[in-house]
Amino acid sequence: MSTQPLDRRGVWVAVASYVLWGVMPLYWHLLKSVPSLQIIAHRIVWSTVLVAGWLAWKYGGGWLRETLAHPRAPWMLAISGTLIAFNWGLYIWAVNAGHVVETSLGYFINPLFNVVLGVVLLRERLNRVQWISAAVATCGVLWLTLNYGSFPWIALSLAASFGSYGLIRKLLGVPPVRGLGVESLYLFMPALALLLWGEMHGDGGFIAHGDTTGWGLWIGFLLILGGALTALPLIGFADAVRRIPFSLVGLLQYIAPTLQLLCGVLLLGEAFDANRAIGFGFIWVALAIYATDGLVRSRQGARP
Repeated sequence: MSTQPLDRRGVWVAVASYVLWGVMPLYWHLLKSVPSLQIIAHRIVWSTVLVAGWLAWKYGGGWLRETLAHPRAPWMLAISGTLIAFNWGLYIWAVNAGHVVETSLGYFINPLFNVVLGVVLLRERLNRVQWISAAVATCGVLWLTLNYGSFPWIALSLAASFGSYGLIRKLLGVPPVRGLGVESLYLFMPALALLLWGEMHGDGGFIAHGDTTGWGLWIGFLLILGGALTALPLIGFADAVRRIPFSLVGLLQYIAPTLQLLCGVLLLGEAFDANRAIGFGFIWVALAIYATDGLVRSRQGARP
């Protein structure tokens, strides 16, 4: 682990974000009748309204100028916003196309990608037990990749896009809510145009679903609420990566794909054969090794 002091609030914020992300496939599955591009457009539009409105209420109109005054902020937030929009869109499409298990594989690979970034680019250090944990997890990911039955492009694309997003947000270091606000504003107009185009052509989530009672109102409510459910864990994640080592962020992130896997197999009926069980077993053993090492080191550090 990095020599950076462990911030307990950062750990708990990260855990809460990953738990919410882990059960999100069930939420997006409720919106299966809405085209994926329209879901992502609603997700961006309503999260922008929520986040930008809150920032304007708390800090006034100067928050945007102050945030963009940070060195490198304008172009780095443009890149991070593009990465997270791509990640959201691919994830929602995959969930509603019946690929929840493969999305969970992507988020199992993502922590390893973060560990590599933390060690190679941020000069974070792992102890011997943590290296063993990372090696065991890598064996699991390689097993899953080689025995998945097809090239897992969804999984690899999700891992690369979200890992790169987290690295940019850590390097930039702007306050998490303000950073999300700027990212959202960059995406707002394209998303609004896509949303309006969909409504005009019968592919939207409001008018396209017909009457204003019953199921149509329920779909509209879920699309709006999706904005809040988008903003909250992402704010928590952006806050956590500034408080705790990036390698620890990567390994805590196993919480989300584990829950996604359980949702896909137990609740949505996706396949989970012996080869997948072996690969995921490697990863869970690695997480147990890492967690045990962290608990032991924490107790040793607490002694006088």
